[in-house]
Amino acid sequence: MSEKVVVIGSNSFSGAGFVDYCLGEGLDVIGMSRSNEPHAAFLPYKKRIGAPFQFMKLDLNHDLDRMIEVLQAEKPDYVVNFASQSMVAESWANPEHWFQTNAVATVALHDRLRKLDFLKKYVHISTPEVYGNCQGLVPESANYTPSTPYAVSRAAGDMSLMTFHKAYTFPVVFTRAANVFGPGQQLYRIIPRTILFFLTGRKLQLHGGGHSVRSFIHIRDVSDGTLKIARNAPPPEIYHLSTTRNISIRELVEMIAQRVGVKFEDHVEIVGERLGKDAAYLLDATKARTTMSWNDKIGLEEGIDDTVAWVRENLDALSSQNPDYVHKP
Repeated sequence: MSEKVVVIGSNSFSGAGFVDYCLGEGLDVIGMSRSNEPHAAFLPYKKRIGAPFQFMKLDLNHDLDRMIEVLQAEKPDYVVNFASQSMVAESWANPEHWFQTNAVATVALHDRLRKLDFLKKYVHISTPEVYGNCQGLVPESANYTPSTPYAVSRAAGDMSLMTFHKAYTFPVVFTRAANVFGPGQQLYRIIPRTILFFLTGRKLQLHGGGHSVRSFIHIRDVSDGTLKIARNAPPPEIYHLSTTRNISIRELVEMIAQRVGVKFEDHVEIVGERLGKDAAYLLDATKARTTMSWNDKIGLEEGIDDTVAWVRENLDALSSQNPDYVHKP
């Protein structure tokens, strides 16, 4: 029998990418998200006609009983949770919404999952934001110093999971990835937004001049690492998934301008920095490379070209989409 995985938050960029990767690896997949599936341009698995995938519209905040019923009936090997309120700057406006989803509802989910004796592994998709603003390469053992409501809410969920492992030997493992990108990403994220704006003649606002430094990693590499960790990692280990290349947001935008053939100066407007924006968090992924036999394979330029091709292929559909983040409590 094929391995089976339930992906919570399957409509998210990383969730949809992981669904597609797992189907390509021969797994049976059930996806759960609070909203209906978005336009097919954002769901790479839609191209896999006849693949063993089921989608269920289920909200972590309101449909937990139904989610557990499905898990008890399907008995997946793995549950991988991508679901969260995930925007950083916007979390200042309604912090209680972030805590409700990322802490309260998530802990309720974990308390139900720990009672499912067939579950081999629960993979919790965490975030580097829990570390706050850091110097140098950050190891998995770094202290949490979160600096936004989003980051604090995610740290609370992570810390609760550690207590569940200690108290119940709950089989949890964690991943924290660098800035994930690639075809299918929501248009409010920096790479697809920049490409779309440059191709359609709109002016891009660059917050704080783009001086913050990040590492960008392709969704295929992250999905590969996530599945390796689900299959092989011992609980309650934490793994970073990151490249060794770091780049400022300004340099990234300049690179995209060059690759799509526009002038940076004509298409970018410098605006103020976002509240609580961390200048850098650069992850040390040595542990995943040495213990999980994982490596990132898709370079930044290749990944950007891949994403440019996706935007060009779907330009009419993407141009009709709202490029801004819309908060859903």
